[in-house]
Amino acid sequence: MSKEFTLSEIAEHNTKNDLYMIVHDKVYDCGSFVDEHPGGEEVLLDVAGQDGTEAFEDVGHSDEAREILEGLLVGTVKRMPGDPAPRAQAPSQSSSSSSSSSGGFGIGIYAFLVIGGALAYFAFQYTQAASQEQ
Repeated sequence: MSKEFTLSEIAEHNTKNDLYMIVHDKVYDCGSFVDEHPGGEEVLLDVAGQDGTEAFEDVGHSDEAREILEGLLVGTVKRMPGDPAPRAQAPSQSSSSSSSSSGGFGIGIYAFLVIGGALAYFAFQYTQAASQEQ
């Protein structure tokens, strides 16, 4: 039926072309989707090989995004003794009041990651240009 992956097995898939991530204890192979991700590859690479449940839910993905995600499903998480508990529970329709209070925080983290990524990119470009001038 569905393949089970340990956290250590999932952690090995942490590159752009071989990228697994966990969302609600399901394992997704997102390597083929990295270049198509509307939020850019950096946000996927930040959670590569890890539990990306909070990041996925904080952004507020559309139903279409959730359908795409289901198409990338490769298995489930097999938690071993000593593994950390899942980061977030599956969203429920009745908990909309609690999600609205944490939504602003999630957007702030997302904005921080995007701005940090842009700053890192420009710093890299600057150092490359400076080294070529020498």
